[in-house]
Amino acid sequence: MSTSNITSGNTKSAMTGHGRVVILGAGESGVGAAKLAQAKGFEVFVSDYGVIADKYKAALEKLGVPFESEKHTEELILNATEVIKSPGIPPTAPIVKKLVAKGIPVISEIEFAKRYTTAKTICITGSNGKSTTSLLTYHILKNAGLNVGLAGNIGQSFAAQVATDHYDYYVLEISSFMLDDMFEFKADIAVLLNITPDHLDRYDYKLENYAASKMRIIQNQTADDVFIYCADDEESLKAMAITKPLAKTYPFSIVKPVETGAYLEETTIHILTEPTNQLTMSISDLALQGKHNVYNSMASGIVAKVLELRNDSIRESMGNFKNIEHRLEHVAKISGIDFINDSKATNVNSTWYALESMTSDVVLIMGGVDKGNDYSMLKDLVKSKVKAIVCLGKDNKRIHDAFEDDVDVIVNTFSADEAAQIAFHLAKRGDTVLLSPACASFDLFKNYEDRGNQFKAAVREL
Repeated sequence: MSTSNITSGNTKSAMTGHGRVVILGAGESGVGAAKLAQAKGFEVFVSDYGVIADKYKAALEKLGVPFESEKHTEELILNATEVIKSPGIPPTAPIVKKLVAKGIPVISEIEFAKRYTTAKTICITGSNGKSTTSLLTYHILKNAGLNVGLAGNIGQSFAAQVATDHYDYYVLEISSFMLDDMFEFKADIAVLLNITPDHLDRYDYKLENYAASKMRIIQNQTADDVFIYCADDEESLKAMAITKPLAKTYPFSIVKPVETGAYLEETTIHILTEPTNQLTMSISDLALQGKHNVYNSMASGIVAKVLELRNDSIRESMGNFKNIEHRLEHVAKISGIDFINDSKATNVNSTWYALESMTSDVVLIMGGVDKGNDYSMLKDLVKSKVKAIVCLGKDNKRIHDAFEDDVDVIVNTFSADEAAQIAFHLAKRGDTVLLSPACASFDLFKNYEDRGNQFKAAVREL
């Protein structure tokens, strides 16, 4: 057996304890899992079918954990006691199928790390808004003086933090891919923001399969736990009818009052976990504007009230929060034209939210890797707000087909520079150029961050 691609930092790593843990994927979660598994006395091996980034190679070498890149050596993987899999590796990957056939447990980094912490977990999922809501929730808790960490699909690895830090609370952004590999994990507070078609290529193009995956956020919860959900989201309500929550539930709504939870009355948000203790706040005082962000702020506010934080502290944090990069991020105003980077909008619903919050005519830059998108939900907003579409991707046929009757100008581009320049020429003073792709980025870019950064650089060159 060739081991030319296998590297070991030093020999002192040959620790044996409770068995052999193999980690598939050497990104943030994989290297964090390796750190925790090693600290807990397991024999650890990391295997990545792709090229391992230099910073993660260096981290593994420093730990002294043996690893391989650009291959999966079966003899070194199929002898595992347990396997921790990167969320990006699909269950259809040949090595995963072989592990399952052998009866070797395959779990997520989140599942593994939770075994080794007694911290309370606030777990946030949803097709849209989960990064913003996770960051806002973390901001509120941290500003209130809680000893809190941020992990999951955002920030540093949960496992790495469990290995080195001692937080009392963790805010975890949880994707459906993570949930698929979580079994015994329990969220103390679970938040489901919404369910809209996303990643359907991973779920046999069936929304009900994807919805069932999202509902795993409440698995193992008891009456002592909390479940926060959107009462206005039809798919969430359908999924809840099939998978009934056992936890104490707090709905949030912008269309109807609720007894406990959060609701909007004209321009005032009411957040209450019991009738006698209510927080009220004008939506104009929220740091995050737009209808979708009212939902995100309500969800975070309910978490804060459940944890019995002071109203003044919650209000202050909800008013001074700064949103994440690549999510409706204002880049520049050039010749009276606003340029907004919403590269994190990798599905149709995210783009719907972005368009819904626009108050001027829009030149929309969209396109990329289509994950089985249904563009019909955008048609009304495109008709009323979008004057031109600039496609940014290798194959734009489905965008042309979807909107050729609604927009006079649809142009193809193949770089962020070209897209920014053409959008600038199509826009006029008072308009907005909005990058909100509704698609993944992997055809032309490394990831949505790379796409957003290239767009911002191109705008600054105009």
